[in-house]
Amino acid sequence: MDDARIWEFEESLWTGDAQHYRDSISEECLMVLPEAPFILERDAAVEAVSATPRWSSVTFSDQQVRRPQEGLIVIAYTVRAQRDGGPAYEAHCSSVYRRLGHDAWDVVQHQQTPPLKATPQG
Repeated sequence: MDDARIWEFEESLWTGDAQHYRDSISEECLMVLPEAPFILERDAAVEAVSATPRWSSVTFSDQQVRRPQEGLIVIAYTVRAQRDGGPAYEAHCSSVYRRLGHDAWDVVQHQQTPPLKATPQG
């Protein structure tokens, strides 16, 4: 999967409907999110997405892509997302994709960390 397609796919996970999300997430997927219960398995993540309005605008920055081995892609980025009329959400994220077959991929890991306040050193 080339870089442009990676970012299109990642954006679709933020903006697509619950069925698209369900179809894109591995049965073995683990997620770490900044709200309780914090660590979610696939079914809990799909349920949460199904019960939450989708994001209407999503912007990525600080994008990084790594391919540590054939059929495995690791990405990291900062997201700024917003729902219609809602406040902006910002987080530092990572996702891991696994190739299932020709042109078929799923997500095996996703993590979101809101910006942390820096503490003075010393």
